[in-house]
Amino acid sequence: MWTLEVYPFAMHQLPAAYQNYLASQDQHVIDAVRPVLLQSAADQRHGVRITYNRGPTGHQAHLDESVPYGEIVEDID
Repeated sequence: MWTLEVYPFAMHQLPAAYQNYLASQDQHVIDAVRPVLLQSAADQRHGVRITYNRGPTGHQAHLDESVPYGEIVEDID
């Protein structure tokens, strides 16, 4: 669980979809995607696309202007 001391910019409430996604993931996935979810919550303009790569990179997330704010789209890369 992150704290405001570690992420001082995390004062924005995460949308329910983001919270639900994080609650259902292992810690390594949370660590990989949480910074992008926080960035999305801070600017509140775009949603997040999360891809899973079977190689060494695993889960990756990025802001996606085609995804509405507060939503997550998952893809396999």
